[in-house]
Amino acid sequence: MNAFSKDDMLKATQLTRAGRLKEALSVIRSAIGAPKPAQAAPAAAPDFLERLENFARQAVAPKQALPAHAQGSRFETRKFASEAGKRTYKLYIPNTHRGQDAPLIVMLHGCTQNPDDFATGTGMNDIAEAEGFLVAYPAQSGSANMQKCWNWYNPADQRRGTGEPAIIAGITRAVAAEFSVQPGRIFVAGLSAGGAMAATLGATYPDLFAAIGVHSGLAWGAATDMTSAFTAMRRGGGAAKISGATSTEPAHPIPTIVFHGTKDHTVNPVNADQVITHAQIPGFTETTAEGEANGLRYTRTIQTGPGGKPVTEKWLLHGAGHAWSGGNPAGSFTSKAGPSASQEMVRFFKETGQPKR
Repeated sequence: MNAFSKDDMLKATQLTRAGRLKEALSVIRSAIGAPKPAQAAPAAAPDFLERLENFARQAVAPKQALPAHAQGSRFETRKFASEAGKRTYKLYIPNTHRGQDAPLIVMLHGCTQNPDDFATGTGMNDIAEAEGFLVAYPAQSGSANMQKCWNWYNPADQRRGTGEPAIIAGITRAVAAEFSVQPGRIFVAGLSAGGAMAATLGATYPDLFAAIGVHSGLAWGAATDMTSAFTAMRRGGGAAKISGATSTEPAHPIPTIVFHGTKDHTVNPVNADQVITHAQIPGFTETTAEGEANGLRYTRTIQTGPGGKPVTEKWLLHGAGHAWSGGNPAGSFTSKAGPSASQEMVRFFKETGQPKR
């Protein structure tokens, strides 16, 4: 398989954004040395192309209008800058907020998404309005990644105090300080690349985040460059140690909830097991139950520690693809089928988060 150069990526991206999908896919096939559809293909090529083609179609999929927010609530666009870098972000402040202490959830979107799209698809702002918590949505910039993916596979963005983890942690601390959010009530969740970055933040900032949610994502250290990233997405990541980052590995991994579809052809569901493995503690007790929600079967596996305290939850969604479970189809990469990942993550965060005075 040939290298996929930056020039090839740029040309394919421009064609995709212009809606010229056939030409974009032709550029992709030519760049990676894949045969045309009528020819026989090497074993690895169809799997790789399937991901790229699915990605291209999603990138130009029409988006529906964003729903209105509750009267009196605010969904503000803000800016953050530090030595590590700068990003914009959106902050949802529910109508019920009157300066009282409230939990904070940081939501990290997937590739090609943005805060508005992700907020719509997950419905997290509606839950925040009902439950009275704050939601921050950091936005990945096109200059940092052409597809607006969080760079979870880049070593410079996998360590505490540098790159994107430091920027997102900085946004989190700024919001927490402004709204007097107590330590122990700050959480982070994400989808796909955002889920992988949420796992990275859980590993590098366990003192800041009380629990994490990973939907269709990968474990921290699953890859260390673009090539290993595609391998991890296809077959699962390795137990890579990040150079210069071992001192940030938490002695006691933080509580983790994971959602993943069994028919996810973008990120192999074996990655869900690897995220859970990173979060396990010695002597856990495991229980498994089957269920169905919104027409989709699932297997829910719960691990608890001493005293029955929740440690991990894994929701395996039978037949589901690469989409936020129980979401709003007005947003991209969402499915109405299945349990509400947003509701279940909030419930898990409430069970595991405790204010630290």
